[in-house]
Amino acid sequence: MTDVTTRKAVLVAVLLTMVVAAPAQTQRRREALAIEGYPGEATVIQFQHRAYVDVQELATIANGSLRFEGERIVLTLETAPPAGENTNKRGFSRPFMSAAIEAMASMREWAGMLLITVQNGYPVGNNMAGNTIAAYQGRAADSIGLAAAAASTDSDNRGLELLRSEFNNGQAWADRFVQARSTLSAANMTITEHAFENDAEAQKILHCGQFLAQMFASGTFQDDASCH
Repeated sequence: MTDVTTRKAVLVAVLLTMVVAAPAQTQRRREALAIEGYPGEATVIQFQHRAYVDVQELATIANGSLRFEGERIVLTLETAPPAGENTNKRGFSRPFMSAAIEAMASMREWAGMLLITVQNGYPVGNNMAGNTIAAYQGRAADSIGLAAAAASTDSDNRGLELLRSEFNNGQAWADRFVQARSTLSAANMTITEHAFENDAEAQKILHCGQFLAQMFASGTFQDDASCH
């Protein structure tokens, strides 16, 4: 851990307050500050050829903390990982995040084919519709394999676990649907606008998919009960 203890931190906060309270006609420009190795951004205000940033925002995006000691503000920052080494325990590595987003796109395509098949009552045996579903499912499985190969951090592996769980749940639902279709017990799921609304398992899979898409886009691992 690296401690940054300096009276300049107080000056930063004071000057930032002055900038915000300055007359409207004073020219100011807002930008974003990103710290390499950490997710998130802090707002930077350009004022009179100087750049000011809120130390609280800086501490937040760097997983740091602030404490006040008399006239000093002590900012404690986590040491960023060395160049070329991904040791961020909270954020996803870039290769995994990219592969996971691609995997979610493949799974959405697979789910879309299932939806079309259900709502239109297409047969799902060894025919065009059935073969197409199998092809999309295989593509989704391959994309998850690529995400697994890209996983390199603890967060990556935890995200991969949820991704695999979503795929397995979707596959189990699809298998049950195929079996039901073969016995005609899925007839009530065809030609209806609200085919999945009363299917608790389908709704759980849908919710997990939406959660995972947002999580991977954010770059930080989170958890949700719908993915278990």
